[in-house]
Amino acid sequence: MSEIPLHTFGRTRKSRAGYTPLHNGEPEDEQNGNMRAGVRAVAAATSANRKGKRMERYADDPEEEATLLGDASQEEGAFRDDEQQETRREPSSQRNILSRKGRSSDKSRTIPFRPPEKLQSKFPPNVVRNQKYNVFTFLPLVFYEQFKFFFNLYFLLVALSQFIPALKIGFIVTYVAPLAFVLTVTIGKEAYDDYKRNLRDREANSQRYLVLDPTEYSASSPEGIPHTRSVPSSALRVGDLVLLEKNQRVPADLVLLRTSDSSGTCFIRTDQLDGETDWKLRVAVPTCQKLSSDRDLLTLDAEIYADAPIKDIHSFIGTFTINSPPTLLGDDVPMVPVPTVEPLTAENMLWANTVLAAGSAVGFVIYTGSETRAVMNTSHPETKVGLLDLEINRLAKILCVVTFALSFALVALNGFRGLWYIYVFRFLILFSSIIPISLRVNLDMGKTVYAHQIMHDNEIPDTIVRTSTLPEELGRIEYLLSDKTGTLTQNEMEMKKLHMGTVSYGYDSMDEVAHQLAMAFGTSLEQGHAHQNSIQTGVQLATRGRRDMSSRVHDVVLSLALCHNVTPVYNDDGTVTYQASSPDEVAIVKWTESVGLRLTFRDRTRIELQTPTGARISFEVLDLFPFTSESKRMGIIVRDSQTGEITFLQKGADVVMAKIVQRNDWLEEECGNMAREGLRTLVVARRRLSEQAYTYFKEQHHLASIKVEGRNEAMAAVVSELLEHDLELLGLTGVEDKLQDDVKSTLELLRNAGIKIWMLTGDKIETATCIAISTKLVARNQYIHQVAKLKTSDQVRDQLEFLQNKLDCCLVIDGESLQLCLNLFKNEFIEIATKLSAVVACRCSPTQKADVARLIRKHTRKRVCCIGDGGNDVSMIQAADVGVGIVGKEGKQASLAADFSVTQFSYLTKLLLWHGRNSYRRSAKLAQFVIHRGLIISVMQAVFSSIFYFAPIALYQGWLMAGYATAYTMAPVFSLVLDRDVNEDLALLYPELYKELTKGRVLSYKTFFIWLMISVYQGAAIMIMSLVLFETEFLNIVSISFTALILNELIMVALEITTWHVYMVLSEVVTLFIYAISMTFLPEYFDLSFVLSTRFVWKVAVIVAISAFPLYIIKLIRSRVAPAASSKLL
Repeated sequence: MSEIPLHTFGRTRKSRAGYTPLHNGEPEDEQNGNMRAGVRAVAAATSANRKGKRMERYADDPEEEATLLGDASQEEGAFRDDEQQETRREPSSQRNILSRKGRSSDKSRTIPFRPPEKLQSKFPPNVVRNQKYNVFTFLPLVFYEQFKFFFNLYFLLVALSQFIPALKIGFIVTYVAPLAFVLTVTIGKEAYDDYKRNLRDREANSQRYLVLDPTEYSASSPEGIPHTRSVPSSALRVGDLVLLEKNQRVPADLVLLRTSDSSGTCFIRTDQLDGETDWKLRVAVPTCQKLSSDRDLLTLDAEIYADAPIKDIHSFIGTFTINSPPTLLGDDVPMVPVPTVEPLTAENMLWANTVLAAGSAVGFVIYTGSETRAVMNTSHPETKVGLLDLEINRLAKILCVVTFALSFALVALNGFRGLWYIYVFRFLILFSSIIPISLRVNLDMGKTVYAHQIMHDNEIPDTIVRTSTLPEELGRIEYLLSDKTGTLTQNEMEMKKLHMGTVSYGYDSMDEVAHQLAMAFGTSLEQGHAHQNSIQTGVQLATRGRRDMSSRVHDVVLSLALCHNVTPVYNDDGTVTYQASSPDEVAIVKWTESVGLRLTFRDRTRIELQTPTGARISFEVLDLFPFTSESKRMGIIVRDSQTGEITFLQKGADVVMAKIVQRNDWLEEECGNMAREGLRTLVVARRRLSEQAYTYFKEQHHLASIKVEGRNEAMAAVVSELLEHDLELLGLTGVEDKLQDDVKSTLELLRNAGIKIWMLTGDKIETATCIAISTKLVARNQYIHQVAKLKTSDQVRDQLEFLQNKLDCCLVIDGESLQLCLNLFKNEFIEIATKLSAVVACRCSPTQKADVARLIRKHTRKRVCCIGDGGNDVSMIQAADVGVGIVGKEGKQASLAADFSVTQFSYLTKLLLWHGRNSYRRSAKLAQFVIHRGLIISVMQAVFSSIFYFAPIALYQGWLMAGYATAYTMAPVFSLVLDRDVNEDLALLYPELYKELTKGRVLSYKTFFIWLMISVYQGAAIMIMSLVLFETEFLNIVSISFTALILNELIMVALEITTWHVYMVLSEVVTLFIYAISMTFLPEYFDLSFVLSTRFVWKVAVIVAISAFPLYIIKLIRSRVAPAASSKLL
């Protein structure tokens, strides 16, 4: 009878005012209505009763009331949500009409089980797409990216002008080839990068998942096993029921309906979402968990309401509504009100990109594709352009104005005769070498050389340059934003110290603890817990002075082995994995195992331990008070199964525990000592309870737990009043979060290089502060100012005023307060924060990290570098000027999205202080020299034209012009990319040298105008001297001036070099040789008999001496009067 599918009937004629319609469809008479109303009242009363009972039943298990992750604020949120849901709960038909009307703007949704196709198609497809382009947009977008630079646009116009006969000067190839080369390389690179992204997307979209299939369901199918079909991730739709197995990645945002664990909980790994490697506990919807099998989900008449998708991964508001009970026997009256509504919070959710850590689970797809939290928290990467490229673009505009002015001036001096506008254009093209296209080619080739040097540096192995356009940016970083977990730390916890007041055990004396423990358990087992039973002995032991050492060690180790939230999971190969929401707890449990007390079993009601002698001891869990960020402590009440003794154990942060434990004289001092060592401290204490005391506590706690208002506060008050006072202090543990190699020295070097360091993490304030101290991010006696839980604008203003007056402190701020500061006083906050020496932001969402990076960039206009290792750091890495990804335990997601990929944090020193510094200095020198090379020949052209009646005739044509920027000067000029002012050891020894660069003085308007003046002087000197020493034929003036020009350039390169390299010498010699040989092959420009005469040689020598010698003298004087900072170290 129970198999009658009532749900279909209920679904076709639903009425959700709280009763089930009559079967015959007749209008309900009054009597019937009253009876139904009575049933409803009974049902409501029963429900309230059951609620009370449930509270009572789980009072020893507050995870049911508190959130399982132990966040009291979420817990309150859940009850608040519940109230909101009550107000929101109009009859569903009415709500559906309303939601249809407002659907266009409102993205909240009510999805029934087995939703119709039409409803599913309203939501975005579940497709991962990280590509920048598609077939149609590729060429337009790439060309736009290239030609939005004035530089490239200018060359395009000059190249196109050569197709007009009146404007044609020289070979078309000399104008078109360089531009075509630059564009081909760029387009090829972009196409390849996007192709790789497309492959990664396709791989992610084609992962297969099992979906419960209602279409193939039949009542006669094998009991409990529903039909499933395998679909690719991209085919999942809202409303699908997905079956997940262990270690499978969650493909979309799911509501957790059922888990393979009978308690209805499962663990997930969220490292790619929030960067934290500890496992999080998630809870299934209780109604679904109670069903006998997954198959029953297919016949359930229920619906899920979910709020519109938002970015916040810590909050979710929704409800689970059952419209008719799962199965009714005959005319049974349901003993629950229909519909039943349960609130859904973030702990019922499996977000996309998290991984199911253990067991299997069934989830209901609620958000797909672009609406998932993971996608909403990643920003689309924009094409990054280096500051150097932007500066050169600005200089190109100045040069363009110079070109126009010069062309116009020459035509004006000629009195605008004839077709003067054509002459203006011809002059423009003659002077086009002022903005040399070879500059782009040289700089791009330079970047390739820098990338090659970085990737082949043996001291930073496996470093990959993913964005080859940015090496120079590494030389100008002023802010470094770093993730904590996995970047600064290895996220490997290890228990290092146990302090018990009179005695302290360090890492190397833990075998002594094991010895004492073995002694204690040896005696206690022989006596069959006799001394624990005898009250007299218990009292004697409690007096601190007389307790022997082994029983004290026994107490503290036993307390640590019991007071936690860790569950041992046995793998297929017999190994044990410990599951917990905090890696600290796992470290402590592993430590108790190492000294001989092993956790073998744990569920919600029982803990089993194995003693050093191999015996099993069992404890009943009566109550659990989980850790929350507000309480900063966790407690547990256990009953020893053998002796029946009840103990309340508690461990927590020293700030809260100091008030709870009995008076002592060592706790505060020792906590301070451990914190200075960078250890995370936990205080362990206990209190023995009599049966009467526990019963009284239980009653009071239950009364508090059924209050409607102020429930959490009342429960907390009962615990603190009856349990949390005068606890016996057992000991203090120090757990170390291992730092990455050389983190301290790296941070110190970077700070000395003038880089301000911010740490942005998703972790707790206490942990982050601890790491800030242990990594030396905070100087030894520096004041740490913590800002947390700000709620009003006045509080924010007060904090900002305080910071304004104390700029030498380190600010530690939580995500909530940070968001408030950014919302209310964005400019003021960033203004003050950017002046502080160090900032630590905790509990940051991925988007917040990216926002901070963008804000610093926008506000300070300085270069920002972001470094991280998890999927949650991708947005921040993409928002930075330079993103560095670390290949870590959390996968390669950050490394793939970054511009540079390294294998450990300490490589940053070499990357910035050596490679970054060199790349920037070399590119700045190269750029200015190439501009000088173009300017000097244009000045000569201008002088030549003005003397020869302002005629727009080219001084050098054809092969000379083609060879000038290539064969005759290219190699020596490009060899400047191998120059260096100091050697590697000095650069790393004196990080202050890096600080010089960030001021941007290597390439500025000042240096540019100095080079402009040099070019004007040299061009004019060479041309005028050539004319003064003018021979009878025009051919001779070309050969004299051109030879002088080439020699002048080679000498100028030599003057610019600081440290000679073999390649530099070779390039100078070989270039000179090529020039000499080419003279014989170009008789139309060079009269060989004249070139080989002494007249030619002395005239060229005089010209070169006049153009280059004064500059040598000036350089000599400058090196004596105002030497460069680096030269002082040599």
